[in-house]
Amino acid sequence: MAGIGASAKALTAQASEAAQLEPLTIPEWTKSWGAPTASPYGKPSEFETLAIRNMYPGLTEPMSAYSTTPLQELDGAITPNGLFYERHHAGVPAIDPEQHKLVIHGLVDRPLMFSMDELRQFPSVSPIFFIECSGNPSFLPPYGKTAAEVSGLVSCAQWTGVWLKTILEHAGVQPSATWIIAEGADGAAMTRSIPMEKCLDDVLVAYSQNGERLRPEQGYPVRLVIPGYEGNMSIKWLRRLHVTAQPGHTREETAKYTDLMADGRSREFSFVMECKSIVTYPSGTHKLSRKGTHEMRGIAWSGNGKITHVDVSIDGGNTWHEAVLQEPVMSKALTAFRAPFEWDGEELIIMSRAVDETGYVQPTLEQMVAARGKNSFYHNNSIQPWKVSANGEVTNGRA
Repeated sequence: MAGIGASAKALTAQASEAAQLEPLTIPEWTKSWGAPTASPYGKPSEFETLAIRNMYPGLTEPMSAYSTTPLQELDGAITPNGLFYERHHAGVPAIDPEQHKLVIHGLVDRPLMFSMDELRQFPSVSPIFFIECSGNPSFLPPYGKTAAEVSGLVSCAQWTGVWLKTILEHAGVQPSATWIIAEGADGAAMTRSIPMEKCLDDVLVAYSQNGERLRPEQGYPVRLVIPGYEGNMSIKWLRRLHVTAQPGHTREETAKYTDLMADGRSREFSFVMECKSIVTYPSGTHKLSRKGTHEMRGIAWSGNGKITHVDVSIDGGNTWHEAVLQEPVMSKALTAFRAPFEWDGEELIIMSRAVDETGYVQPTLEQMVAARGKNSFYHNNSIQPWKVSANGEVTNGRA
């Protein structure tokens, strides 16, 4: 009988048994010198060919498209810079940081213009936050084959920069100011409205990611990071902050990034990316090659704060068992989880269900459709099932 809760001792016994099957030989690479230390920038092993970003199948226009993080090939909660998902609306601009300026104006006492050097002179912080596209994924088929195709528009990093509230204090926000309209320097002049309450809380003006300067596709030389809010609001290539008394109702928050509800109305300013999780191993295109104890692994996150626990199931949600969370569990950051399970060659439906510190429980797709109808495209945080067949092959449980 397949089940959850097998011990680490069983895993160790299986590994020891496998090790006794054949003698350990000395490979060729142990008999010769390795490559010299000469690379100016480190690269992954040439054998790691699967851990790459890919455009979603069917997309052919790279100037206004996206590439996904290969969740099924990664471990832990921090996304390498070269694999952080991309979303662009007019391609990636090549910006000279010596010429780039950031302006803050509008309902402030002192309109200001900053160079990159001046921004770095402010007190800095280095928090860890996830960023997720609000269309990760849509409600409608076709459903993806891999974890990347299903939910690869989410990534997590340690960001370094200055709190936006520090800059606002320097500029002197006037009492009538309730919104900030942020604008990027890309060809689309990507523009979003941000509530002042959020700007004075945890919005970051970031210039570094995981210890190095931002990559061009991540907004070099400076971007916003708005923790827990939909990713398109974390404006990249940031050039302007307009402090106002009302939102801009821009193209990206009227024609796009609104939720069409079942009654025909459109829900605007649905900022928060709600509690979500996904099993990344085993997941679509993986294959279990032996019977016995395996480890289910995945990630969970919530725009409302910390993950408190994750439940996992191998019988399609009929029964649930609590997974182990990898410490430290941080607010608005990816949290890795793990749980052992048994596979004896029978079909399984594996899935995870996250709960955050507000008590919110990740819903099923059926629950979401009942609440919103089938017209909605954004903010799908429903439970993702994976099917393990009798031969060990893993496919999307929704396909």
